[in-house]
Amino acid sequence: MALGGALSAQAQGIAPPVIANTKARGLYEKAQAQAKDREFGKALETLGTLTQKFPSLGEGWLMKGSLLKAQGDTRGALAAYREGLAKVPPDAARATQYLLLGDLALQYGDYATAGVAYRQLLKVGPKVARHRAVAERGLRTCEFAEAALKHPVGPAPAPLGPPLNAFKFQYFPTLTADSRFLLFTGRPMLSSGEDLFVSRRAADGTFSAPAGIAPTINSSYNEGAGTISGDGKTLVFASCDRPKSVGNCDLYISRRTGNTWSPPQNLGVAVNSPEWDSQPSLSADGRTLYFTSTRRGGQGQEDLYVTTLQPDGAWAPAKNLGTPVNTPGKDMAPFIHASGTTLYYVTDGLVGMGGLDVFRSEAAAGGAWGPPANLGYPLNTFEDEASLFVSSDNQRGFYSRTQMGDEKPAAPGGLPPERGVQLFGFDVPAEVKARETSTYAQGRVFDATTKKPMRADVKIYDVDTDALTQFVTSDPETGEYTAVLNEGHRYAMYAAADKYLLKSLSFDYAGKQQFDPFTLDIYLDPVRAGRSVVLNNLFFDTNQYELEPRSRTELNRLIEFMRQYQDVQIEVSGHTDNVGTDAANLQLSERRAQAVVAYLTAHGVQAARLRAKGYGAARALGPNDTDASRRLNRRIELRIL
Repeated sequence: MALGGALSAQAQGIAPPVIANTKARGLYEKAQAQAKDREFGKALETLGTLTQKFPSLGEGWLMKGSLLKAQGDTRGALAAYREGLAKVPPDAARATQYLLLGDLALQYGDYATAGVAYRQLLKVGPKVARHRAVAERGLRTCEFAEAALKHPVGPAPAPLGPPLNAFKFQYFPTLTADSRFLLFTGRPMLSSGEDLFVSRRAADGTFSAPAGIAPTINSSYNEGAGTISGDGKTLVFASCDRPKSVGNCDLYISRRTGNTWSPPQNLGVAVNSPEWDSQPSLSADGRTLYFTSTRRGGQGQEDLYVTTLQPDGAWAPAKNLGTPVNTPGKDMAPFIHASGTTLYYVTDGLVGMGGLDVFRSEAAAGGAWGPPANLGYPLNTFEDEASLFVSSDNQRGFYSRTQMGDEKPAAPGGLPPERGVQLFGFDVPAEVKARETSTYAQGRVFDATTKKPMRADVKIYDVDTDALTQFVTSDPETGEYTAVLNEGHRYAMYAAADKYLLKSLSFDYAGKQQFDPFTLDIYLDPVRAGRSVVLNNLFFDTNQYELEPRSRTELNRLIEFMRQYQDVQIEVSGHTDNVGTDAANLQLSERRAQAVVAYLTAHGVQAARLRAKGYGAARALGPNDTDASRRLNRRIELRIL
């Protein structure tokens, strides 16, 4: 046991204490001798007598602080050092004691005491440059925290009630996009292993008793720090010391079909390294993965990395996120919001409330991440916060926090007391919300002929940028799919499968009028003569036949379709509502169909495979009695010839 502090004072250049009172000196020397003989309990009793009878003698308090800290009683050590250093003359040789007091005070959020200690150290002029740097950083922490305490951001997070928080440690909460299932890591004791647990969330926000995720996932090895895709079908988690691993802790992936999780597969050397790789966070569609690694070449010991799933099914080599996200400190526990435009993580490399604080960064142009911002108090405190999760609708947040608790001295020579970790929940204040709010489309995909559920690719494009924003696959057993959409965007959604006509759907959230989750079952028709589909993402100005630029997403999907089915011939037909004369509507519908055909031929589709036809208002899908029904009747269709 290191005795530090008073016992090593002479080694640190501190002059031996001059204690004039004979009885006080006797008690001090007695405590010294007991400590050297490793009779720490007796030494503390002697120091208790000394500080009680001679409370103004600082050296007795400092020796007591040293012994208490060595035994893991950091709260007692803080009190003793605070008393002791207030009673001894300022001395540059006490730099380590000032630092110790400042750091202990920060551990308990006693910013006033910490500030005094760091200022005292800077005042006496530390001889070691590192001491000055630590004191200056500690002082900035105190100043930030004291300002944050005066301007709290939102309500204080509260521990989740039973049946959650049943373990000594639980962390890394993550929910599916529909917030129906909570995945987290549970660990009964520090000496026990980690497993992944799932709890179902009811409509009223309560959680069911957690259960192990699956026997194929939880094993005799450690399984922890899991993340799940928005549709709940892709799981990535960290596991340590498994056979044939790349490093000591690697990332593994499993996919769910129906209610069955596939055997976990190591993500391989493109993602994992010979070092520690853990704390994954999947994008909503499960195709981008952020994680923490201690591999070489980073900004600090722990850095954040990202990898993406390639079209061939392989993961791209992981890349360091670089600055300003990564720092020389610990950068850990990333969480990518369902919108994909806000990244949360914890770090001690930036000034905060002390320990690990949660920060957020927004995606900038070109995909770079902007300057991280501290989420403030009370979400951040002097304790370690970690593994934050914000629901797709930006309403509820969850994270874990290390609880200091009422620590008691460990037995002499024993381990410091374990500090539990609990799951907390909170209503997300505006300052913490992700930049974009997300909702989701959920449903099942069926064969339109057999009415059986089927596997299909569901892709979502931003029609203003033609960027693919979501790519999920429906469950081959149930046909279920879940896809995330963000507020403020206009989307084209496509469901497609081999030998089936693609289904074209349109969602306009630019105006933000309606942004609730919705259920939408999709029926796919086979590629067969006579089958047709409405192309919902071709746009024209009123009474015009020139295609708007945002039509290119649909047009490009049509080109892909024609390239995939080289022997298919199609009719592109135009249709209008009943506003205007029949002749005008017929001409307008004809020209709109011709505009689509012209685009396809200009991009390599043989004209002989295409036919343009205008029907005017003759083939209405419904009555032209409302704006909504007239909008449905104004359309372009594709029909297999």
